[in-house]
Amino acid sequence: MSGRRPRDSDLIDALELCAPIELNQTLWRVVHESRDPCQCSRPGGRWDDESIEVLYTSVERDGAMAEMHFHLRRGQPVVPSKIAYRLHELHITINGVIDLTDRQFLLNIGVDMSSFGQLLYANKDQEYQRTQQIGEAAHFLDFSGILVPNARSDCNNVVLFCDRFTPDQLDEIDDHGIIDWSAW
Repeated sequence: MSGRRPRDSDLIDALELCAPIELNQTLWRVVHESRDPCQCSRPGGRWDDESIEVLYTSVERDGAMAEMHFHLRRGQPVVPSKIAYRLHELHITINGVIDLTDRQFLLNIGVDMSSFGQLLYANKDQEYQRTQQIGEAAHFLDFSGILVPNARSDCNNVVLFCDRFTPDQLDEIDDHGIIDWSAW
C-alpha cells in the first residue's frame, strides 16, 4: 500500500459483518465494439481505485445502457455519432459477493446517496473517493465482487473483482449488437 492512506478500520469492521452471497444470474455489459465484454480493466471508476482489475456490469439491460450513455456524453449534449458500442448479455456463477444495496448501510459507511450519480463527470473524484475506498476494502477482505446501486438507473450493478473468479464462471450468452443511441 505504498503511497496510499491506511485503510479505514471502521469501514473494514463494518464490511466484515456482511455475509457473502452467491450470484448465479444474468448480467449486462456495454463495451466498445472491438472489446471483449469479459475483459477486465482498472478504470478508476466509482467502485475501484485502479489498484485491482474489475468488470463493471449491471443486473438489468437498461442499467448497463444508462451507465454507458452517461460516460459517452460526459457532459456533452449529444452522444458522439461515430462511436459504436455493443450490448452483451453475460452469465456469472460466483460465491463471495458482498451485497451493498442497502442505502442506509451505505450512508452509515459514508456514501451520500442523495447526490449519487448527480455530479458532472469532471467532478467525479468528489463523489468516488469513498466508494473507491469501499471497493478496495471489499477486495482486501477477499470478497469476489460487490452488488451496488446503479447511479444512473433504478437497478443494481455488480462489480466483479477479476482475480477472484475463473473464466469458466463468466460466460457471454449473447451479443445483442450495436446500440442505437439516438433512442436515448
